[in-house]
Amino acid sequence: MLILCLCREIHNWKLLPSYADAFRLRGWDFHYLDADYAFDAPLSELIARCPAVPDLIMHFDSGLPLLPEGLVHSPIPTMRYDVDTHTYLNRRMRWAGLFDLVSVCHAGYEKIFQEHGHPGAFLLGHAARPDFFSDRTDRACELGWVGTLDGPFYGRRRAMIPRLAATFHMNDWRRAYALKEVAEIYSSSKIVVNISRDDFPEDANMRVFEVQASGALLITSLPTQLTAFGYQEGVHFVGYREEAEVIPLVQRLLADDELRMRIADAGREFTRRCHTYDSRVATILDQLARVGSRMPAPARQWSESRVRFVYLDFFSGYALPRCAWSQYRAIVGHGARETVQGVALLAKAWARNLRQTGRIVP
Repeated sequence: MLILCLCREIHNWKLLPSYADAFRLRGWDFHYLDADYAFDAPLSELIARCPAVPDLIMHFDSGLPLLPEGLVHSPIPTMRYDVDTHTYLNRRMRWAGLFDLVSVCHAGYEKIFQEHGHPGAFLLGHAARPDFFSDRTDRACELGWVGTLDGPFYGRRRAMIPRLAATFHMNDWRRAYALKEVAEIYSSSKIVVNISRDDFPEDANMRVFEVQASGALLITSLPTQLTAFGYQEGVHFVGYREEAEVIPLVQRLLADDELRMRIADAGREFTRRCHTYDSRVATILDQLARVGSRMPAPARQWSESRVRFVYLDFFSGYALPRCAWSQYRAIVGHGARETVQGVALLAKAWARNLRQTGRIVP
C-alpha cells in the first residue's frame, strides 16, 4: 500500500514525519515528492515518478503551493489535509472541493464543510507521539513554554510570557526548538500554559496534545475545543477564563503536587490512548474505506471553467501570477462568471507577488 504525499518533509516538518512514521508502522509506504516540480505540474507526471501506483494521494496544507493539474480526473482517491481551517474559510472550502476527502483540525468545521456540499469532510485533530516523551519525575522547570511570539496574532503571548518568566523558573522561552527538543522541554516541566492565537483562543493546537502526552499539567483558556475531543476540564487539564487568573493558578498547582500530578497523569493516559498519530492514521484509513470506489470530490461534477477558477483562486492566494494566468487563459470564453471574477484574482496575484518580490513578473 502506497501514499503519494504532494510535498516533501521540509514543507511541513512538524506534521509530515509523524504521519509518515505512523503509516509505515502499519505497513504503508509513504512517498514524498522526489524532485522540484512546477506548481501546476500534471498529476500523471507525479504518479509516474512513484515506485508503484499509489493507493491514496495526500495534499498537505504546507509551505509548498503545489496544486497538480488533473486532480478531478484522478482514478486514485485524493485527500487534502487542512490545518488552519479557521483562516480564509471560504477559500479553503473551494480548494477542498477538488479532493475526495478533506480533513480539518478544528472541531465543528467538518460540519461546515459538509453543509457547504463536501460529503468527504471529517475531523482529524492534532496529535502527539508518545515515543518522543519520557516518563520523567525530575521536572526541573516549574513552567515550560515553546512557541513563537512574533506576528500580529500573538499579542497575548507577548504580554503574558515575560510576566510568567519573571515569576516562575522556565526554560529559555525566547529560542526555537526542534521537535524532539520540544518534547524534552515538556517532559522536564511541571506545568505548561497554552496561549493560543488571539483570533482563535479556543484552538486545540498541537501544543495541547503534546503537553498532555508528556505528563506535564496543561493549563489552557476556556472555552476550548479540547472538550470536543473528549477531554474534561478538571480531569485532564485545568482551564482559566481571565489572564489575571493564570499566575495564581500556577502557584496553587505548584504547591499541590497531588492534584497537579493526578490531572497531568489522567491527561497523559488519555492522550496516549486516544490521540496519537497512529489513531489519526486509523481515522484516515476508516474514511478511505468508507469512500471505497466512490470518488466524492464535488469538483468531479463541476464544469471545467469552475474547476479552473478554483485553481486560479489557489494560485492567486499564494501569489503565483504565472500559474494563475495559465488558468485564466483556459477560462476565457468558457465561463462568463469565472472570467469576470478571475480578473480580480489575477490582479491580486500580481499585486501580492509585487509586494513580495519588488518586481513585476512577466
